[in-house]
Amino acid sequence: MKMLPRPALTVFSILVVLSFLTAWVPFSKSSPPNIIVILADDMGYGDLGVTGSKVLRTPHIDQLARSGVFCAEGYVASAVCSPSRAGLLTGRDPRRFGYEGNLNKGDANYATRPEILGLPPGELTLGDHLRAAGYATALIGKWHQGIGPGFHPNERGFDYFCGMLGGAHSYFPTKAPHSIERNGQPVTEFSDPYLTDFFTTEGINWMKQQQTTDQPWFAFMSYNAPHAPMHATDADLAQFSHIKDPTRRTYAAMMWALDRGVGRIHDWLKQSNQLENTLVVFFSDNGGPDSNGSWNGPLSGGKGALKEGGVRVPMIWSWPGTLPANQRYTSPISALDLLPTFLATAQSAPLPLRRPLSHEDARNFERGVKRYGAYDGRDVLPNLRGDAPPIQRTLFWRLQGQASIRSGDHKLIRLSHRPAQVFAPSTDLAEANDLVAADSELTSELFHELAEWESMLPTVPLWDSSPFWQKESAEHYDHRPAGPEPL
Repeated sequence: MKMLPRPALTVFSILVVLSFLTAWVPFSKSSPPNIIVILADDMGYGDLGVTGSKVLRTPHIDQLARSGVFCAEGYVASAVCSPSRAGLLTGRDPRRFGYEGNLNKGDANYATRPEILGLPPGELTLGDHLRAAGYATALIGKWHQGIGPGFHPNERGFDYFCGMLGGAHSYFPTKAPHSIERNGQPVTEFSDPYLTDFFTTEGINWMKQQQTTDQPWFAFMSYNAPHAPMHATDADLAQFSHIKDPTRRTYAAMMWALDRGVGRIHDWLKQSNQLENTLVVFFSDNGGPDSNGSWNGPLSGGKGALKEGGVRVPMIWSWPGTLPANQRYTSPISALDLLPTFLATAQSAPLPLRRPLSHEDARNFERGVKRYGAYDGRDVLPNLRGDAPPIQRTLFWRLQGQASIRSGDHKLIRLSHRPAQVFAPSTDLAEANDLVAADSELTSELFHELAEWESMLPTVPLWDSSPFWQKESAEHYDHRPAGPEPL
């Protein structure tokens, strides 16, 4: 790797440290807590009891919300799986390091250099940071951050990995060819025949093993449910025979299995006296798509679109004894907040960022660090505890010819196939009232700030996504308004 001249390295290091210290406040707990992230995949915003479903049953996730803080305006870094996960793993907006689209296959239809398809090796993960802070680290389930050399979870900060490297998988690995591995070796025996249950068992077994040490631990329970393929057990399907639509019925059964996993994890924490020593965060990697029978509740749009249904997710933070119970937080909060919050609880500073090699990207990168900070999230525990007022923040997105900014109470969406739109999503959840004509000054201000952010991104993304997402994204603006829960 080419080394920086000493003066440039010194200036850059100062920028990184100062930008993080403005947001990071050490947490004064005597010993760091264990941390669990439970991530659903393609879950609709409305598909929990706590978010309004009258058809699905999610008692354990609902109980998790009652035990802590439910964030009604949770946001993820992207409206599709892979860049969303890249954002939550790094604590950095993925567009800032060229990770804009979903991973493609590098085939002739949209050629890409396969050796760059994944989370860039220069980016550090939650696993890297927490392992440096003294944590044991594990990732169970879906990776979707690259499959080649340098991309494997065991090379990216995770001591233990059991799951699949790709983005989707059969839920019946004992009946079909599978690619489930454990630390690089194929899994040959399964504790459970259904994949969601297997991941839950695998995660709990790893947590049990950590009890033999004094080391705090971090478990990323990265479920692929309820992402396609739509597979459910007969027993789970029987719970929802009242649902007429077969896809919706299968989706409900898959959510039932996911909820069962959340309940098993909670029960183990309680039985092992770890409940008050464990911070648990639950959310989905993006909104629900058209294809899997999900329902985004009061939100319009869905996976692949930058309307609220694509990027807004229910988020739950639970830490009994530290965070208040049965609270609702109604200001924007982001998956990008995980890294600085976790490091604050671990009483640790972040590892230094690695500067891009190309001159132009490095210039844009340093301008971005100076303007927005090295990391894009904030330590939100003081806000969730009620010790600090809500954060006044600005969030950005870009995907497949569409870009968006939410600044304060307003959000602008810039589209490739129609004029831009401005909404007030806190009060207009369905984004039905376009404010462009009513407030041209507001529109201009949002356009200017979005353009400034884009000027600090890499010159081009690392790769382009499948053309599928261009059509899929555009159709959400035309054909997916908010509506009643499907039966």
